[in-house]
Amino acid sequence: MLDHTTKERKVRIFRNGRSRAVRIPKEFDMEGDEVIVRQEADGSLNLKPVSQRRTPRELVEWLRGQPPLEEELSEIDDSDMLPLDDIQL
Repeated sequence: MLDHTTKERKVRIFRNGRSRAVRIPKEFDMEGDEVIVRQEADGSLNLKPVSQRRTPRELVEWLRGQPPLEEELSEIDDSDMLPLDDIQL
């Protein structure tokens, strides 16, 4: 049974050199130029977009755009750690 977010479409398989390929229909378009292909135990294939790596600046901008945490974070017991001033690099 398909849920309301699942889409399905029949497409043709064709040869591309020594490989077989499918064209991804426009309504299934994904970001980026790479996907992870996983074959399930039943033989079906699952395509998952490769996560785009962010630069540190992009990561900071993304974090700034996220909503604040609703939950309180627990305290971390760092009493057994050396003070940063004592670390020799």
